[in-house]
Amino acid sequence: MTLEAQSTSGAGDTQAPVELVTLTIDDVSVSVPKGTLVIRAAEVVGIEIPRFCDHPLLEPVGACRQCLVDIPDAGNGRGFPKPQASCTIEAAPGMVVRTHLTSEVAATAQRGNMEFLLVNHPLDCPVCDKGGECPLQNQAMTHGRGESRFHETKRTFAKPVPVSAQVLLDRERCVLCARCTRFSDQVAGDPFIALVERGAQQQVGIGPSSDGAEGAPFHSYFSGNTIQICPVGALTSADYRFRSRPFDLVSVPSVAEHDACGAAIRVDHRRGAVMRRLAGDDPEVNEEWISDKDRFAFTSTRQDDRLRTPLVRDEHGELQPMSWPGALAVAGRLLESVRGSVGVLPGGRLTLEDAHGWSAFARVALGTNDVDFRSRAVGPEEADFLAAQVAGSGLGVSYAELARARRVVLVALEPEDEAATIFLRLRKAVLAGGPQVVTIASHRSRGSEKLAATLVPTVPGQEVASLAGLDLGSGDVVLVGERAALVPGLLSALAALEGARLAWVPRRAGDRAAVEAGLLPNLLPGARPVAVAEARADLAAAWGVAVIPGIRGRDVVSIVDDAADHALLGLVVGGVEVADLPDPARARAALAAAQVVISLEVRRSEVTELADVVLPVAPPVEKSGTFVTWEGRRRPFDTALHEPGSVTDTRVLAGIAEEMERPIGFRTTADALADHDSVGHWDGTRAGGPSAAPTAETRPPAGHVVVSAWRQLIDDGRGQDGQAEYSATARPAVARASAATWSSVGVTDGGTVRLGGSAVFPAVVDDLPDGVVWVPGNNGVNLRELGLGHGSVTTATSGDDA
Repeated sequence: MTLEAQSTSGAGDTQAPVELVTLTIDDVSVSVPKGTLVIRAAEVVGIEIPRFCDHPLLEPVGACRQCLVDIPDAGNGRGFPKPQASCTIEAAPGMVVRTHLTSEVAATAQRGNMEFLLVNHPLDCPVCDKGGECPLQNQAMTHGRGESRFHETKRTFAKPVPVSAQVLLDRERCVLCARCTRFSDQVAGDPFIALVERGAQQQVGIGPSSDGAEGAPFHSYFSGNTIQICPVGALTSADYRFRSRPFDLVSVPSVAEHDACGAAIRVDHRRGAVMRRLAGDDPEVNEEWISDKDRFAFTSTRQDDRLRTPLVRDEHGELQPMSWPGALAVAGRLLESVRGSVGVLPGGRLTLEDAHGWSAFARVALGTNDVDFRSRAVGPEEADFLAAQVAGSGLGVSYAELARARRVVLVALEPEDEAATIFLRLRKAVLAGGPQVVTIASHRSRGSEKLAATLVPTVPGQEVASLAGLDLGSGDVVLVGERAALVPGLLSALAALEGARLAWVPRRAGDRAAVEAGLLPNLLPGARPVAVAEARADLAAAWGVAVIPGIRGRDVVSIVDDAADHALLGLVVGGVEVADLPDPARARAALAAAQVVISLEVRRSEVTELADVVLPVAPPVEKSGTFVTWEGRRRPFDTALHEPGSVTDTRVLAGIAEEMERPIGFRTTADALADHDSVGHWDGTRAGGPSAAPTAETRPPAGHVVVSAWRQLIDDGRGQDGQAEYSATARPAVARASAATWSSVGVTDGGTVRLGGSAVFPAVVDDLPDGVVWVPGNNGVNLRELGLGHGSVTTATSGDDA
């Protein structure tokens, strides 16, 4: 049997032939690439050697000794005198390997090792969270003794040990495989529990703190992966512990909805409730790892404020329940009365199907291009940048291409906080000797340190000058985050790059699909520019309507401002948190001033409290759909929970349009996707890109600082509501600045700083440019509520002053 090497690098690419070695395993000859471990070579011929410490994505360690095999000939005519761990030995030409299937020596060694592992292991399978899916349990049955010879008292420890608020450790179950410690070191880059003591007293303990003492808490955005790869149930989740058994669960593959990375997950549910989420296996995207947010933050949609029935405001100003037909009729009648003066804010949570439904609803039913999915701070260049550089670009830079790049430049992007899968894939590539990572930022964050990133220290607002100082060319990849929209001239400079490849990385799962569906004031589905008459006529013909509006619409800032000033009479809002908008106070005024407000939401919010009609829509777990990742990769998923009465955005919008007698042509998500694909991509004149000059560098006035900010992965967002244990693992909210900056505004090291007159943070000295203060975007204080954001200039004073 031969494992042939094939080139999969793409058209026109060539790969050097892979050098093969041939060995014999249980009298079967097999050829495998040079460097293949014996345990992998055995898998090629269908032989599964028992193991605990081995994991294909971790470096071999030979810790558990369960994979022992007999090697009578190592390929040099001489054999090993005793059984060897097949997970640490590479296949060699002429090697002869005998596993437990053909060698009593190997079988005896495996049985003896299994008996050794079970000497002190507790017999608590009926209550263990791993029971029913436990490698130790399975292999004890297949490779262990039928009866135990151990009758003495087993070793016990106090349990559980809180490794963190989310991860709990039962020490006596541990078989010292070191999977958890290797994952934390090799993949996540975070200190974890360590092996302590020796011999029979060896155990796992919480890793050392900065002063060397045991007991440092486990701070990692990826801690849940250690629970999943633990082969014996020693590590458990605080919120899942003792709540269910694997054989009680229904498992459905799905896609994570918390960022734009498209990580594969598995949703396990029982009796109509999700019990846990696990990492899926997708080598092209997230491999076998996910962030803790993707794993644990799934309870927000089952909070008490979940919307279950339509609500319509009565003559007394109170929201009252109403039937679906009645609510849709009211919504249709109200929107028809203000048609032509309605702004549409669909938010960034949408699947491709629902985004297409929103786009068709705005253009066909409402007759407007006043639509913008961006529920965040925006800049004047971004819409043109997205239309010219992102829309219709298909699968661009991929995860695999990041690993092959010569250099990866991060601009206005912090992957560990904003795109967790990118962070893990980049770190793996860096550790393997891959690309150099360069970050244009105010300081070296914890994530950039773990990427060994070269810092280009930059004052927020001056990223264009820093970018110009890099000699970018072929082999370089530039990843730009959504914060770039706040820096004048930056997106224009990025659009003008030659040689280097460019990829836009938004923070929300639905943002890229929204761009493809044309949920922008200057863009129609399929990258069709609003300004091009031929593009509008092409779409009108596809949709069977007379005309598509030809005037560039209002963006989110203009929609809010004009609604507040009564220049827009109606708003249709979906999945938007007011506090996330560019000016939350102005947004509240707009909602209060609008004659008609229609809200499509999962839970009650500030929008629903001011809406005339509230229409509940399904969260991702209760519908099928397709997310589009930052790469441009489609990530379809099926319904996990079939909730009665759970309705998609597309179905709700189609119902309103039909009540207005302006149907959009489809009702289901399947039909919406078919319509999107049939409309296709525009191959004519594309929208023009942005063109703006950067601002000149200025120093902040005395007593003022420039704000550097981004939202951390774990913050005060509502998407993690109901997960107290997970929220407790958030990094502390602190302000970072140089010692000179703190001194200039009267802040002492270890004291507090007051920004913008009201936001108080503990002050930490860090290596930032003078005059710059970094703070988290939404931890304890929402900067948008203060009118602050990346690049803002604000006052800074000592928070210790009365």
